[in-house]
Order: sequence, then C-alpha cells, then structure tokens
Amino acid sequence: MNIKRAKQEIKDTIEAYLLKDKYGEYVIPQIRQRPVLLLGAPGIGKTQIMEQIAKECGIALVAYTITHHTRQSAIGLPFISKQMFGGREYTVTEYTMSEIVASVYEKMEKTGLSEGILFIDEINCASETLAPAMLQFLQCKTFGSHEIPQGWIIVAAGNPPEYNKSVREFDVVTMDRVKKIEVEPDFAVWKEYAQMQQLHPAVISYLNTRTAHFYKMETTVDGRKFATPRGWEDLSQMLTVYDSLGKEMDREVVVQYIQHETIAKDFANYLELYRKYQMDYQLDAVLEGTIDPILLKKAAHAPFDERLSVVSLLLGRCRNRFAALMRAEQTAELLYEELKKLKPQLTDGARDEGVPCAEKRNAAQGISGGAQDEGMPGARKEDTVQDMGTPLRADLILSAAAEEFQRETQRRKTAELLTRGEENCRRKVAELLERYLQNLRKEDVPDGRAAFVRIKGWFDKEQDALEQEAADAGSMLEHAFDFLEAAFGTGQETVIFVTELNNDYYSVQFLQEYECERYYRYNRELLFDESGRSIEARLRAIGK
Repeated sequence: MNIKRAKQEIKDTIEAYLLKDKYGEYVIPQIRQRPVLLLGAPGIGKTQIMEQIAKECGIALVAYTITHHTRQSAIGLPFISKQMFGGREYTVTEYTMSEIVASVYEKMEKTGLSEGILFIDEINCASETLAPAMLQFLQCKTFGSHEIPQGWIIVAAGNPPEYNKSVREFDVVTMDRVKKIEVEPDFAVWKEYAQMQQLHPAVISYLNTRTAHFYKMETTVDGRKFATPRGWEDLSQMLTVYDSLGKEMDREVVVQYIQHETIAKDFANYLELYRKYQMDYQLDAVLEGTIDPILLKKAAHAPFDERLSVVSLLLGRCRNRFAALMRAEQTAELLYEELKKLKPQLTDGARDEGVPCAEKRNAAQGISGGAQDEGMPGARKEDTVQDMGTPLRADLILSAAAEEFQRETQRRKTAELLTRGEENCRRKVAELLERYLQNLRKEDVPDGRAAFVRIKGWFDKEQDALEQEAADAGSMLEHAFDFLEAAFGTGQETVIFVTELNNDYYSVQFLQEYECERYYRYNRELLFDESGRSIEARLRAIGK
C-alpha cells in the first residue's frame, strides 16, 4: 500500500488499541495489541509519518534507531541482588532499566501524556547480540525485564533485504505476533504531500513529467545509484533556501541529494531552463496584469516541455499566494476565538477575582500596604474590597489572557503536539495580542467596554487587510487565466492548469470562497472530455 494508506491504517490501529471500556480498561488487552511492523524501501517516509500520526492523535512519541544501540543500552546493565526463596537467601542477576524504556517514562513526565507511540526504526538490522532482545520486544513488549507501559503502542520499521545487507529475517513465530504493513512508493500520494508542504515548484513540476525519476534504485558495478522521496524533499528545501540567498544550484549540488548521476544531471538541466523561462516570460508582470504580445507568440509556438514549465511556474506562484492567504486566515480565526473568550471579561464588568493575586498588586491601582485580612491568608484587605466590586483595568485583563495563551502554547509545544505551521500561527496571534495590549496602554483605555471597542476596531482592520489580500490573490488567478487564454486558448495547457488547481489543497480551499467564473467554466468544458485523459497519457509518456 502507499504511505498515505499506511498512515491511516496506523491511526486506526492506535484508535482501536487505546479504546477503553466503561471500567477504564483497554478493550484490546496489551498482550493482544500486536506491534505494527512497517516494511518498505528506504526514503519513502516511514519515519516521517510517525511524527505526523502522534501530533494528529494527540499522543506522545519516542523514536529510536536500533542500529545505534548495543545490548547494554537496549536492555540495561546486569547487577547482583539478593532474594529469599524458600527461607534461603540467593544472589540473582537483575538488570537496570533499559535506556529506551526509561525514555518512555521521561517522555510521560515531560509532556504529561500517558499514552504514546514507541517507534523503533531499522528493527530488522539489529546487531547479532541484540537480535534476541528485539524478538522478545516484539513478542512480549519488554526490553530485558522491563515492560513497555500500558497505553504505549509499539511501531517498528525496517527495509526489505534487497535494500540492506544487514537485514535479518524474522521467523514465523515473531511475524505471527506483529501487524505487518508493506509500503511502496507512490508519486501521486507524495505529490499531494509535497503541495501541502509547499515544496519547491521546480521539483514538483519536474517529477510531474518524469514520474519514473521519483523513486529509482539501481545496482551497478559502481555501487548503488538511487533517487528517493526523502532526497527530493531535502533537495527542495535546500533549493528554496538557495533562492532566498540568491544562490544557484548546479549538478554538483543536486547529486549530493539525488545520488543517481543521470537523474541529477537531468534535473540540473531542467532547473536551468526553469529559471530561464521565469525570466524570459516576465511572469511577475504577467500575474500583475501586464502581458507582452511578443511573449504570447513565443509561448504559443514553444515546445511542449517549455509550455508545461511555464504553466508550472504560473501554478507555483498561485499556490504560494493561496497558501500564504490560508495561513493568514488561520491566524485570524485563532485570534478571533481568543477575542471571543476575552469579550465577556471586558464587557461584563469583570472583577479581579479571576486574576492571580500577584498581578492584582502589580496593577498599580493605588493599593498600598495594610493589615492582613484574617479570612484570606496572604491577601490584603484592599485586595478583598477590590475583588468584591472594582472592575479590573482592561490592560490587566488582556495581559492575563495573553499570558494564558502563551502558557497553553508552551504546554502544547512541550507535549510536542504542534506542527511548525501551528506553532507559527500561535506565535503570530501572541504578537497581535501583545500589540493590542501595548496600544491600550499607550492610549490609556482602562474601561473594559471602551477597550473592547478599540480591540474590535484593530481586529477589523486586520480583516480588511485580509480581504484585500484575498482580492489580490483572486486578481492574480484571473491574470493567469488571461495569459493562458491569450497564449493557448482552451488547449492542453489550460486543462493542465485547471487540473492541477483541482489537485492542490490550498487552491481548492481558496476557490471554495473566491468566485472565479472561468475556473468553473473550464472545469465543466474541459475536464470531463477525452482531452483530459489524452493529456495525462502524454504526460506519462514524457515521464518514461
């Protein structure tokens, strides 16, 4: 199966294993919770999906590569202890806690999560001395004499023997105790992931026409030559950074990631042309609405590969704009939820009993020292009077809300439940809350209702800017259609453009809100006839 289906299978397994009955016991007892064994070629994403699964399921993750361990670190060190048997004292050998088991308990302490995934990579490449311990681990869920805590799901991964000389075959007894999932590379699934992660458009467009180069593993007299999804993703990230630094990537750099000289050379040549088309066709001006008739004629008479590259460049610009807009909308939605929780505190005459005592005293509202109130140890009488009826200053309420938001962000970050995108979103919301707080203090608005009116005004300005950004993104899409229509009419290039919009997550999200008449018209007229299938066949032929 492909990696997307494997990911869903593991998520379903976790949901089933962690299901409890009305007495709080796991419906499937731990002894019947088979470890998941992922088997597949290297570099296709087996390890990467585990982090995604843990975050999406809201559980912890401890990951180890077993080839980095010795028998001692995996099962613990022996020591002599004394025990009584039948009234006589005997010396027996015991073992200290395994480093791996200890890491599980440390993760539980650190994150506050009692359930999680213990992921062991390259499990079928363990050393000869460690191999028996790995079999015991899969069969009994123990390292040495120490059990894996209940609520922790075991997932292991390994490569088939043809990819690794160190692989050891598991016997039938072991295989009959695991839930085996075999994973194969699948470009369509990877492409969906690549677009979601905004990998470099040059990488996506290259592989779109040369799908045979997506995953290649060859054995030659000079050794293994290979190209893997992991290599393409790492290359993409480096390429994006090179672009931001104004550096150019050549074949010598590409082959460091795509360790197949023929494919690396082909991509480097493609990248050079990709940059050339970007300059020649003045796409920045095109997407702003300025189209040179000479460029239209050049595009119309260009070879098919060149026309595909131009379409890919247009798609890449549009996708990036839509993705940036969606991230801004997610930030606005999260900020809106925080302000919605803040509103009753500001507008309903909030009192300071909801704010920690230390913050009350730091509010500098004329409270001075005084006798202790016998009924409230550690609090001042003046504080008690204020608790009973004096409204808090608006800035103090907003400050407390902002600090609580930061604490929640840190809690989720510590529990490793935030993706990088979610963390960036929360960071931007925290910055906006801090800006609102500073504005309130600068304008000296102590009244809660008046403060909320100001905050709402600032939020409305953010929304206006967001709406303008959406309108600008829509204009960019319209200008892209203007160019496509003028250069290619309703030809194959336009079909490809619309098809790729349909397959891109961010584009689909944008088009659910933005009314683009030509997009819907082309969907009706172009995508449901035979031309779509003939184009797909031609693209596949190019990729061979």
